[in-house]
Amino acid sequence: MPRNLPPQPNPPYPPYHDPEAEVEQAAGPLTAEEREEVEDHAKLRPLAIYEIVRQEGAEELGRPWRSLWWSGLAAGLSIGLSVTTMGVLHALLPDAPWRPLVQSWGYTVGFLVVILARQQLFTEVTLTAFLPVLAHPTGRMVASLARNWSVVFLANMVGTAAFAFVLSYDGVLPPFVRSGALAVSLHMAELSAPQAFLRAIFSGWMMAMLVWLLPLAETARFWVITLVTYLIALFELSHVVAGSVEVFLLVFEGRLGLGQGLIGHLLPFLAGNIIGGSALFALLSYGQVHDELEEKA
Repeated sequence: MPRNLPPQPNPPYPPYHDPEAEVEQAAGPLTAEEREEVEDHAKLRPLAIYEIVRQEGAEELGRPWRSLWWSGLAAGLSIGLSVTTMGVLHALLPDAPWRPLVQSWGYTVGFLVVILARQQLFTEVTLTAFLPVLAHPTGRMVASLARNWSVVFLANMVGTAAFAFVLSYDGVLPPFVRSGALAVSLHMAELSAPQAFLRAIFSGWMMAMLVWLLPLAETARFWVITLVTYLIALFELSHVVAGSVEVFLLVFEGRLGLGQGLIGHLLPFLAGNIIGGSALFALLSYGQVHDELEEKA
């Protein structure tokens, strides 16, 4: 017969495990200053990057329209340096298979000026101004977004048109500068409207990716901007602001009709950049942090 054993007491619950405390203990005897330095160099989580970009977008939505206008006008003028520098390299380099590898570096110049000077570029605000609207999709926020986009885009177009007019005027710049910029612009004009639209989607996505990368770049901002915009030029993608310089230059030179330039090129550029920067990248970026935002709400 088996012996009746006394009931055994339930095992005690395991002690509470604090992962953060264990990590701090394993880190060794760091001083407070050393721990702060470690935190400063730690990688930003996607939620932190989202919040940085969202706050920047909220500030942009609240700016007076005059501030947006003058900043957007400056950006339109500055971005003309991309087409001009690229045209100079095109004119000075021999017609060789490797020429696009070198001349595409000229495309980065205008973007470096615009982004480092904090000027309003339409393809940047498609992401930054759209994220606050995704977070709070009210009628007032949508109206603020429409105001921001329309003012910045119109100011960019006025700036690029003014730059293209000066570039097309005889005697302002050396002839090789004008001829190089014209050659680059004619290459862009060979695109059909569907091609321009599809390439603009990728360009808008890459510009939004650039905005997302900048909070992580810190002292490497120059190189991040240079690399992303260089790839846009090398892949021959369509950017509505830089591309408008080329369109207006061809119009002023009599190589392209205004209606054809607007409908066949600028509108596909615009639609593609918005889809790539807002509907694609912004929604994906918001989607990866949505659950975390709900938990913190």
